[in-house]
Amino acid sequence: MTTDPAQTPTRARSQHQRRRRIVQAAAALASRGGVEAMQMRTVAERAGVALGTLYRYFPSKMDLVVAVVSEEMDLLEGSMERRPPGSSTPASRAVELLMRATRGLMREPELADALIRSLLLSDVKTNFGSRMTSMLLRVASDGDATDEQRTLVGALNSVWVMEMIEILRGHSSAEETHGRLEVAAERLLADF
Repeated sequence: MTTDPAQTPTRARSQHQRRRRIVQAAAALASRGGVEAMQMRTVAERAGVALGTLYRYFPSKMDLVVAVVSEEMDLLEGSMERRPPGSSTPASRAVELLMRATRGLMREPELADALIRSLLLSDVKTNFGSRMTSMLLRVASDGDATDEQRTLVGALNSVWVMEMIEILRGHSSAEETHGRLEVAAERLLADF
């Protein structure tokens, strides 16, 4: 059986739209009840797809969580490209990006909590740390970064993840996090 080439773009678009509906349904459920609310059957029903279709796109719940996080990262990258951090120093631009990410995640604290918990406890391999590090390097450096600069930006990213955990646990506010990130960025990115 041959595939009609004229139908291939339509099929791809349909598959992309189906996948997007699934991810949006999962994100909506997680934002109201955490990862526990992301039951595969419920996600499938809310997305209007068969359970088998859902599993074809996402073999496990963790794969689905990773897709939701990836979409959040895409939104942050898009925001950064549309409106790059405008601060004057590499450290302040990095903090501006991290606080933009913080505000974005905290608009849906249940979702943020679900995503961070899942990623910390998951065996699913993700590239989120390297994606955030790459974004930080783009706003902090003027070009090619050295291995040491990559390491320092990665360390700042790790500080941010811990700060997010503290916010989600109710042990820190966004303002306190902002202050600590400024201190860490000034020290870590001093030679950029």
